[in-house]
Amino acid sequence: MTLLWIAVLLGCAASFDDLRRRAIANWINVAGIAAGLIYHTAVRGPAGLAWSAAGAAVGFAVFLIFYCLGGMGAGDLKLSAAFGALLGPSGILLAALLAAPLGGLMAAACLVWRWQVRAIPYAPALTLGAWLALLGKG
Repeated sequence: MTLLWIAVLLGCAASFDDLRRRAIANWINVAGIAAGLIYHTAVRGPAGLAWSAAGAAVGFAVFLIFYCLGGMGAGDLKLSAAFGALLGPSGILLAALLAAPLGGLMAAACLVWRWQVRAIPYAPALTLGAWLALLGKG
């Protein structure tokens, strides 16, 4: 239950910031990574720390190509790492797969309603994907 609340707080803070400023503050992502590492270390010891760190690395790596190609901001990349620290390697991969169609729907909505946005905030899509992945584990 604690993990779920951490994910809810992280997702709400990141989504709110991304929708408001089209950026995600570093403190939000750092807090998410730290919370994941601390939680899993407290629950499972050194193995939990390694699992959480691997999740953060996978979360970072899975969206790195999109960042390098200019299709995603650094805040979104770091948010993926933060959710990875919470969900672990397989959980963040599932979250990324779930987030992709949600992000596509957001992009389509922007086109249909002709919203003039510089960039589509991806934090809400990634947050929903992470929440769904977390709920699927429980």
